[in-house]
Amino acid sequence: MGCNRDCGLIAGAVIGAVLAVFGGILMPVGDMIIQKTIKKEAVLEEGTIAFKNWVKTGTEVYRQFWIFDVQNPEEVAINSSVIKVKQRGPYTYRVRYLAKENITQDPETHTVSFLQPNGAIFEPSLSVGTENDTFTVLNLAVAAVPHLYSNTFIQGVLNTLIKKSKSSMFQKRTLKELLWGYPDPFLNLVPYPIPTTVGVFYPYNNTSDGVYKVFNGKDDISKVAIIDTYKGKKNLSYWLSYCDMINGTDAASFPPFIEKTRVLQFFSSDICRKTCVHFTSSFSTWKS
Repeated sequence: MGCNRDCGLIAGAVIGAVLAVFGGILMPVGDMIIQKTIKKEAVLEEGTIAFKNWVKTGTEVYRQFWIFDVQNPEEVAINSSVIKVKQRGPYTYRVRYLAKENITQDPETHTVSFLQPNGAIFEPSLSVGTENDTFTVLNLAVAAVPHLYSNTFIQGVLNTLIKKSKSSMFQKRTLKELLWGYPDPFLNLVPYPIPTTVGVFYPYNNTSDGVYKVFNGKDDISKVAIIDTYKGKKNLSYWLSYCDMINGTDAASFPPFIEKTRVLQFFSSDICRKTCVHFTSSFSTWKS
């Protein structure tokens, strides 16, 4: 009995030691296999998991707007009173739901270029109102005239057209008109071939953003999806020094193996500059 017991203990110890050795060997090997697989599937080329999700994202992307509604337009226009505004929102649109187009690989530079079609679908359930909600806002066309044309004679002519079109410094417009465009009555009277549609994001729907050229990660996975050029440029020519650089991704995807301490940079063409996000805390979206 004693021998059997001792033999069992020895056998158990040997098996445990063997398993520990195998575990010590297999764990780093397993990590190497996992990392190799991720590096392979994260490359932006036909046939990879990352490429499929990158071409058309499966995650819903939303853009929200808050509008400042002017409460005292007549007081401001007549008496130059301090303007009073009321913030209204959010008004939510789903964007980035269309697949990328004109995707072209460049094996020499390990980059892939593409166009991102623009489209926006209003989401009533995530908004405080409808696209037909009206706001009192600054008349952009009227406000821009004195800054664009300093000649007294030209300003006089334009002021006549402003009065004739019954336009003023402030106007009432729907959310849809403000964001996506409306025919301006003042600009319609200008006797020159100029654009007559005004909108913060006009034109947007049925247009494309780009051309983007991003690294595909084939030679260096840490650079995957990072923008090399935007519309053929590495700088925007809008801002001074560092702010003018085009850094990061287009926010649709990021390189793998990112540490929490790393600052994620991405470029937004809507605001014509790059921005960044910092890790603050983790949370779970799992529900029982």
